[in-house]
Amino acid sequence: MKRGPTGAPATQPSADPWGPLTSLRHEIDRMFDDFGFGGLGRPGRHWAMFPARAALALQPASDLVETEEGYRLSMELPGMSEKDVEIKVTDGMLTLRGEKSEEQKEEKKDYHMSERRFGSFQRSFTLPRGVDADKIGAAFSDGVLTVTLPKSQEAKQKERRIEVRKG
Repeated sequence: MKRGPTGAPATQPSADPWGPLTSLRHEIDRMFDDFGFGGLGRPGRHWAMFPARAALALQPASDLVETEEGYRLSMELPGMSEKDVEIKVTDGMLTLRGEKSEEQKEEKKDYHMSERRFGSFQRSFTLPRGVDADKIGAAFSDGVLTVTLPKSQEAKQKERRIEVRKG
């Protein structure tokens, strides 16, 4: 067996001098894929640094709060109205969709300005156990959508408070 200058077994020189760096690049890309950040500019992939995070930023902020009577889902939808929102319940899933489109034109003697903004969203939530799906309601006020998800009578009766005593 041939030995190299350090005494280790000699290896054949690689035909691709970039082989080790290419291998390292693939491992780093795989690591980012595992964390859900997508490719970092690999050919044929999305070039954005963190596409999964960018998509999340386009989703409206929402809060889900449990009360004794049920749950309250609030979603911020600035610039939208109740006509722009659709809510459906299907097979234990609550789906909210919305679309916003805005166009502004201004024409003066020495200039013309036209701006368009549009976008849509869709969010789906699994209904919590014990929600009475037939009594779900929604209201829209000042850019905030509030969906009420009342608990069924059975769900309310199954809940009981346990007294905590000193030891």
